[in-house]
Amino acid sequence: MSSEHYEVAIKDKMTLSIAEAAAYSGIGMNKLRELTKSPFCDFVLYVGKKTLIKRVPFEEYINRATEV
Repeated sequence: MSSEHYEVAIKDKMTLSIAEAAAYSGIGMNKLRELTKSPFCDFVLYVGKKTLIKRVPFEEYINRATEV
């Protein structure tokens, strides 16, 4: 069994953790968690209990938004 670890740049990832999305966007982690709990949030992906942010739809959301 291999223990290789791969580093992928944020710009190349399909999904981001809440912490990565916060660093990437400048939006706080608490605000991101609040946004992802909305039933209308189209950039959230749940993997079990883990919350991920779909990068491209998140970028599109930010481009459309005038206020968060």
